[in-house]
Amino acid sequence: MSATPRVDIDVAALEALLDRAKAGPLSEADYATLRAALATLGYLTQLLAERTMTIQRLRQLLFGARTEKTRTVVPPPQDAEVTGGAAVQPGGAAAPPEESTPAPARPGHGRNGARAYAGARRVEVPHPTLQTGDRCPECQQGKVYQQRDPAFLVRVVGQAPLGATVYALERLRCNLCGEVFTAETPAGVGPEKYDASAGSMVALLKYGSGVPFHRLEQLQGSLGIPLPAATQWEIVAEVASALQPAYAELIRQAAQGEVLYNDDTAARILALGREPPEDPARTGTFTSGIVATRDGREIALFFTGRQHAGENLADVLRQRAAALGPPIQMCDALTRNVPAAFHVILAHCLAHARRQFVEIAPHFPDECRVVLETLKQIYWHDAAAREQRLSPAARLAFHQQVSGPLMETLDQWLTAQVAERQVEPNSSLGKAIAYVRKHWVQLTRFLHIPGAPLDNNICERALKKAILHRKNALFFQTVRGAHVSDLCMSLIHTCQRCGADPFHYLTALQTHAAALTATPLEWLPWNYRDTLERCATAPGLPTD
Repeated sequence: MSATPRVDIDVAALEALLDRAKAGPLSEADYATLRAALATLGYLTQLLAERTMTIQRLRQLLFGARTEKTRTVVPPPQDAEVTGGAAVQPGGAAAPPEESTPAPARPGHGRNGARAYAGARRVEVPHPTLQTGDRCPECQQGKVYQQRDPAFLVRVVGQAPLGATVYALERLRCNLCGEVFTAETPAGVGPEKYDASAGSMVALLKYGSGVPFHRLEQLQGSLGIPLPAATQWEIVAEVASALQPAYAELIRQAAQGEVLYNDDTAARILALGREPPEDPARTGTFTSGIVATRDGREIALFFTGRQHAGENLADVLRQRAAALGPPIQMCDALTRNVPAAFHVILAHCLAHARRQFVEIAPHFPDECRVVLETLKQIYWHDAAAREQRLSPAARLAFHQQVSGPLMETLDQWLTAQVAERQVEPNSSLGKAIAYVRKHWVQLTRFLHIPGAPLDNNICERALKKAILHRKNALFFQTVRGAHVSDLCMSLIHTCQRCGADPFHYLTALQTHAAALTATPLEWLPWNYRDTLERCATAPGLPTD
């Protein structure tokens, strides 16, 4: 299409042109002027829409994104019903529409029962006067027996994140020879100032909860237990050195994964900023997140440096057993997320594709409703398969049966929008449709490959650990500091994904550092407790 020539016209001249159009046919010059005015109006409308979207994204960055549920993004018209259909359960029965089922209460809200305090110290309180088999003091006829569930009373107390004990060892001095006699150190108290549990707590606060060293220093100082920021770094650096074998073994285990999710986020290392990069075109630094699933377990890895997520994934896959076939890789459509030197079954994130329609829904509600309603049913079916704990093969057959026709209908609708020129290709809706059509094969892997996931949300959630640290600490001083962060975050988040206690795990690894170095395979988050049972419990090791 040729560009419309520039025409300068004021409002009065445009009104006169409209009067002439009302009176009779337009001349060639008037037609060109009116066409230019309409083209300008369309261009300004498009700019306004794009500007509105930009402000909307900025608002989400500053204040957080609102919910992206379909019924909120594109509410159904008041005078029409959305015939999205009911989701199908694996057994063949249709589930009731989502809108008719009240949303269940979110876990973690409201009062916590006594059993929720798994890490609390438990004190058994016997009855002061009665025992099992005694005569009932009320009726004087029956006998009392112990109930299965006791009456629980939870008492929550405040304490410093890191506590300290000062041992005042009495000293006696001979007034004749001057010899000094000092009391012996209590049993179980080592000569080191900082216990292994102190290193675990500092690592958890810093790399698990995003508490900066200086903030913890101020908190500890106000509680009368000083802990300088420099000392905290020395503690976690020593912890990281002891835990390095476990981190290396996690990487090796992740390389054997069935599905690998990866993505990256921005990071800043001051030391790298002061040095010229080897590749002048490579100036950014990133934290890559890789989550591998294998045998129902999830392993989370973090890598910070100049490499992109695909390059870090390639380093991990170099440890993959040759007998294993190519893994499924889930990521977004950025080419830098793909390992160039390794063959993988590439799957793209359906949530990324969906979000493009969520962002433009205020401007194209009817078109976006078609896409969002379809994807809502796809996710509904996947949730039903997950609740039934279907095997990868059974899940694939189920999706092919109920989700395949939905995706085929969506593909035909997207193609028709372009073929019938129902959408402007350069508009935001046209670009969203083009993205889905371009990556259709990768977006629909769940219809062809057993075990292929729908989205990359599991990796996005893992990267929140790195983002939380970045929001609080802003940057890393050195490459060594970034590596310590990666190691601690990997171990902590893997524990959380496997249901292990990260504090207990980190402390156990430090206490058994020699055994960890010798057999790191036996000291992973999901099997280290079995290993502890076979070992003699070291003094100071925390117990359940």
